[in-house]
Amino acid sequence: MSKSTFLTLLLLVMLASLMEPGTLAQSAGEKKDAAASAQTTKATVYVYRYKQYMGAALEPSVYCDEKELARMDNGRYFKVSLEAGKHVFRSNDKQAGVEIELKSGENYYIRVELVPGMMKGHGRLVLTQKEQGSYEIKKLKPLDKEKIKDTSLVTVD
Repeated sequence: MSKSTFLTLLLLVMLASLMEPGTLAQSAGEKKDAAASAQTTKATVYVYRYKQYMGAALEPSVYCDEKELARMDNGRYFKVSLEAGKHVFRSNDKQAGVEIELKSGENYYIRVELVPGMMKGHGRLVLTQKEQGSYEIKKLKPLDKEKIKDTSLVTVD
């Protein structure tokens, strides 16, 4: 072995010994953690409406931060993925709404209820407990895609 090859090998061994064990594995793990945290920076809000005979033909709009998300149909649900932070939900009954501080990775449930009006009923939103909302939504169908107004935020399963 020549002297220059020996010195090159010796230099490589010295550099390798200076590296912390698991450095390469750690950087791969950090990338995986960063990807996972990017997915959980959003909160999921499920909006649903019971299937009821009264007011079955009415389809009140649901808004988040004054953007129309969807027209809520009888016996249906949809979900919205939003950044963590404060958001305001309302329907066409402007007296009632839900102002909520969303936390990343959490699920929230909002029920649309119909209340009588002078000429027709109005939608009113009610924030429900996670345990109640997750139970009630199991019996419902996803909202039809043509009822969705903001496809960048709203999805159906």
